[in-house]
Amino acid sequence: MPRNCFSKFSEAIKMVGFSQSHLDHSLFVQEKGSTLTMVLIYMDDMIIIGNNDKVIQDIKFFLQNIFYITYLGNLKYFLSLVVARSKAGIVISQRKNSPKILDDVGLFGAKPIDLPTEQNLRLRNVQGELLNDASHYRRLMGRLIYLTITRPDIMYYVNILSHFMHALRKPYWDVVFHIMRYLKNNLGLGLLFSSNNSLQLWLIVMQIRQIIL
Repeated sequence: MPRNCFSKFSEAIKMVGFSQSHLDHSLFVQEKGSTLTMVLIYMDDMIIIGNNDKVIQDIKFFLQNIFYITYLGNLKYFLSLVVARSKAGIVISQRKNSPKILDDVGLFGAKPIDLPTEQNLRLRNVQGELLNDASHYRRLMGRLIYLTITRPDIMYYVNILSHFMHALRKPYWDVVFHIMRYLKNNLGLGLLFSSNNSLQLWLIVMQIRQIIL
């Protein structure tokens, strides 16, 4: 979203009681009693979420009177995140992003494996050939860190591997390739928010709203 347009949007959304997050200026939050509504802006896309459907409809109507807005329905895809809904619940994955990462490093045709790393692997104080150019490694680690949003099964290993970007050794590259082959075995894996459990997501969000704001 161009700066002038974003400024106009910010002024308009604040008129109806939204506050702009200090940590992310693209996030606007409105809280009225037990009702919580959030509006997130990224480029020309906007996500409106909340725990009150009428409030969301009122916000959409308000914005449509000021801006030219096309409503695309329920969220399906945003920043590489794929959102799928069914009677079982909501699944958030990066099934479109994972194959791209594999293809970029030439491992799309690699043989898949069942475990993210070898058993009893110790990564700290690993010895091996010191590589001079770590640019590709850093770029790949950045993409894997983003992938952990929906793949907590690799979070521990990716977190450790990200500590060695300043002094890259070949054994770390080998572990990264091992993780990539593991991803090949589970490209569509993601997070399921089941419709049958007692998770009160909005209560959790409201408890951490002070951190967000």
